[in-house]
Amino acid sequence: MSIVPDTAAPNSAAPRLGGAGRYAPSPSGDLHLGNLRTALLAWLFARSTGRRFALRVDDLDRVRPGAAKRQLDDLARIGLDWDGPVVRQSDRMPHYQAAIDRLTEAGLTYECFCTRREIQQAATAPHGPMGAYPGTCRGLSAGERDRCRVSGRPAALRLRAPRTDFEITDRLHGRYRGPVDDVVLRRGDGVPAYNLAVVVDDADMGVDQVVRGDDLLSSTPRQAYLATLLGLPVPQYVHVPLVLNRTGQRLAKRDGAVTLADRLALGDSVGDVVAALARSLGFDGRTAAELLDEFDPARLPHGPWVLEPDGLLQLDRCP
Repeated sequence: MSIVPDTAAPNSAAPRLGGAGRYAPSPSGDLHLGNLRTALLAWLFARSTGRRFALRVDDLDRVRPGAAKRQLDDLARIGLDWDGPVVRQSDRMPHYQAAIDRLTEAGLTYECFCTRREIQQAATAPHGPMGAYPGTCRGLSAGERDRCRVSGRPAALRLRAPRTDFEITDRLHGRYRGPVDDVVLRRGDGVPAYNLAVVVDDADMGVDQVVRGDDLLSSTPRQAYLATLLGLPVPQYVHVPLVLNRTGQRLAKRDGAVTLADRLALGDSVGDVVAALARSLGFDGRTAAELLDEFDPARLPHGPWVLEPDGLLQLDRCP
């Protein structure tokens, strides 16, 4: 399946394409302004090219009670809408197992009994890129595997990757070649791993456009290559600049008044917050709909937005 090129005019009247964009937060807490900015961009890229926009809750890891609802409420408050019901990874376990079964039947998986500390302390294996899993358990004999099981060590399941790198094309970064290693497919506690789940989910949801933070660019070749092994289409990727704090680190909730609720409590309106996000991207709108009318990917900044929460109101609130 080939990726549909982005030929639609950047406005809400763009003709419908067959695919979809998506946003997929993890319900570990409230969304901060960096999360909202990326969600807004994902929505703008999808809507401006006539794609559907899907929402998925990636809840296979840490889940904070009530966080998913607050996240969805915040997305709706800044003007984002989505097509179809919200998908939750916790409802999709059989799909991940089916993908694992296909890879196992093809001889592309093996059990790994390494602890995280052992992996960190081991040297990179000759067959893998620098920093990759060193392949400690790749060549274990059946007897060695049996002894590890008897010892009580939980086994993760890894991909037996036939190659060490893979090239993708990113809408903003162009061609990018990155490492492929023996990624975990199922953790030792039996939970499907992130890299497998997102690949399966995106394909099943018809997602052919993935917009997310550029801190994930380096891991994308692993996911794209895994998609090819499963016979799934590789989506178009758009890795957008992050929001950083004043020390140059990725924005986090500990950086001050950086959630929508925080800003509203300080006297900002939703329009003020959307305007701040818009201005950080080089646009002037105060609503998602206004941004859609002026959205042009060519105008997007190439560097991160360094956020000063204390000055957000004074710098970005319209009179």
